[in-house]
Amino acid sequence: MIQASHDTAFYPVLDRYFKARVAESSLIPPDRRETLASISAYIAERVGSGESAHLTFICTHNARRSQMAQVLAQTAARFFGVPRVCAFSGGTEASAFAPPAVSAIERAGFRIDRHAQADNLVYVVHAGNGLPPIRAYSKTFQDPANPGDGFCAVMTCSSADRDCPVITGADKRVLLPYEDPGSSDGTGLETDVYDDRCREICREMIWLFARIGAE
Repeated sequence: MIQASHDTAFYPVLDRYFKARVAESSLIPPDRRETLASISAYIAERVGSGESAHLTFICTHNARRSQMAQVLAQTAARFFGVPRVCAFSGGTEASAFAPPAVSAIERAGFRIDRHAQADNLVYVVHAGNGLPPIRAYSKTFQDPANPGDGFCAVMTCSSADRDCPVITGADKRVLLPYEDPGSSDGTGLETDVYDDRCREICREMIWLFARIGAE
């Protein structure tokens, strides 16, 4: 039984959203559990030795999957009280955080402030009162805002995995691909597809951090 040891400052809607994903762990296929377990082991080793565990989620444009994974991973770490976890994201090229992906995490219960920065908006994502916010904006994985070494590179799309056979500075590299919700942009299925992807990523980040929190 997965038990959460989370910060009571979480927004109520977001708290309920995460608790609902806890109950969905049976939906995660065995092969993906193996991949998630390898990331858990990396984090546990770093945190257990008193060091920070840095995760950089990477997709092609840093517009959808990697952004949602960063936000949900950082929040899952807080949900289970796992310390010294820092989640980042980047792309093989920069574009912008896609509005439908932003809307999906808002529907999950996050609150978001938007700050103009040329054509690339910066989103400040809040999970609860008094909790450190997450700054989300599109950038390459080599951007100075991301760690240059000592991190686990989590490839969230197969094309980025093919385009970057080597991630310089990474301690570990893992392929954890998600289907691109961008294929639904501008269609009547857009909201449902993005919400499905947000739930999938969230339940997997919850499963990943629950393993550490239970130890």
